Amino acid sequence: MSRSRSNEGKCFLVGGGPGDLGLVTLRAKELLERADVIVYDALANPEMLGWARVDAEIIFAGKRAGEKTLSQDEINALLIEKSRSGKNVVRLKGGDPFVFGRGGEEAEALAAGGIDFEIVPGITSAIAVPAYAGIPVTHRHQNSHVTFFTGHEDPAKSESTIDFDALAKLGGTQVMLMGVDRLAAITREMLAHGSRKDLPVALVRLGTLGHQKTIVGTLENIAERASAGGFGAPAVAIFGDVVFLRKDLNWFEKRPLFGKRIVVTRTRKQASGLSSQLRALGADVIQLPTIRIEPPSDLREFAELVQDAHSYDWIVFTSPNGVDSFFEMFFKLYDDAREIGAAKIAAIGPATAQRVK
Repeated sequence: MSRSRSNEGKCFLVGGGPGDLGLVTLRAKELLERADVIVYDALANPEMLGWARVDAEIIFAGKRAGEKTLSQDEINALLIEKSRSGKNVVRLKGGDPFVFGRGGEEAEALAAGGIDFEIVPGITSAIAVPAYAGIPVTHRHQNSHVTFFTGHEDPAKSESTIDFDALAKLGGTQVMLMGVDRLAAITREMLAHGSRKDLPVALVRLGTLGHQKTIVGTLENIAERASAGGFGAPAVAIFGDVVFLRKDLNWFEKRPLFGKRIVVTRTRKQASGLSSQLRALGADVIQLPTIRIEPPSDLREFAELVQDAHSYDWIVFTSPNGVDSFFEMFFKLYDDAREIGAAKIAAIGPATAQRVK
């Protein structure tokens, strides 16, 4: 890692995983919570931005086919500029930054610019997405090796560097990222170089999320099936006999709420618990807070009411939010909960009672 001047910040190249928030690493979440600046890609789950500080600068870099995007040179320059200004910068990517994520190029630019940086690996979609479709990329009775390749090569190359002859000879499992838009051309090349017509193929779109979609076919017909089904990016393609195992191992798409889109309207702070439970049942959860908790308009009057709490017969809490607001003010005025005196406390509902406890 390069050395930086003491007044400079640091840049963290962070893998945000394949989409499911439960697959984000603890280190990634910690860095997002502390970051001054977050530069994120389209393939990173935007719900992760909810972990950012309210004053963090959040910059969208694009990186999805057909959408407006910053060029790689612009991204490199931005990371260097923000780091040199003394900021802690998180460069948030989907999957793993070093697996077809151009993280290596960004790390090179940071090193050349004398910027201190750290690599935070993430769970790559090349492994996680097949797993969520019930497809293990290796299996001792099926294959002993797996090959990853990209279908979205550098357009400046004069010719493809994908060795289709080698793919045909290697066999095993082959996983293609970022190639669904070129699926017809890639499968034609694979067939022309000797890959089996009946080679099982699975395409998994929006993998690990509640609206994941999977189609299965053969090398000969998968492009036609994808086109007929309007199957677009982002998607992962898995080639190999391990695709047959999906019939018995398809666990995620059998969850009771799989394919259901559910909107949670609680405050963002309170939505996480319910959202996690719904996701565990397979739902596609959208957090859309429709209420916001704000302090009383007359803080002095509220403080006087709290200060006189010991003089009341009963204090009745009707929501967890009321508990939070009351005791936040109470402990600004008093150091000991016993200062509440002889007042009895009532709580409406189990969640409110739990918050009081």
